[in-house]
Amino acid sequence: MRLAIVEDNPLLLESLRLVLGGEKDINVVGAFGSAEDALAAIEKDNPEIMPQVMVVDLGLPGMSGVDLIREIKEESPDIEIIAHTIFEDKENVFAALKAGASGYLLKGNGPRELIEGIHNLHEGGAPMSPKIARKVIIEFQEEGVQEQYLLTHREKEIVKEIENGLSYKEIAVKFNISPHTVHTHIKKIYEKLHAKDRKEALVKARKKGII
Repeated sequence: MRLAIVEDNPLLLESLRLVLGGEKDINVVGAFGSAEDALAAIEKDNPEIMPQVMVVDLGLPGMSGVDLIREIKEESPDIEIIAHTIFEDKENVFAALKAGASGYLLKGNGPRELIEGIHNLHEGGAPMSPKIARKVIIEFQEEGVQEQYLLTHREKEIVKEIENGLSYKEIAVKFNISPHTVHTHIKKIYEKLHAKDRKEALVKARKKGII
């Protein structure tokens, strides 16, 4: 496996180069102190130095690690990338993952986690430090809860009656409210679901698990 490392701390860069290069099935083809240096080398398009996997620090001087990941994935989408960083806030985590990183490992957990993570990534996995994996899970769970409670109880009732084919007047009679109130509720439903009409509102409500 051809591996490249991008790390601005010279001592850590050299340490990673030696430790990872000591693995029998890892060939370190590049060790760079900046995103710019890494891009310049990769853009030469030399198969002998083109990495299959990259370990990228996020807190780089000049171009950030997130921007580097994005550039690499746009130019060479087959290269797999692990973010290797001290940052564990969700903004950095999701920025790196959205940019194209397929793994996110925290520094300080020892070289074995990184070595195993590199192999895991190369074999099609998505290695993450346990703390990061939990953040990702919580984020998706919270998003699911937000979707579920996007509409009020009355708005959900009205959406269900729209799905049943009732008219505004029929909905008004059923809930003992005025047609104007029904219209106001439906306007809010469309806004919350970002829908332009009844059909689109129903499709989006189903996708979000509201009905």
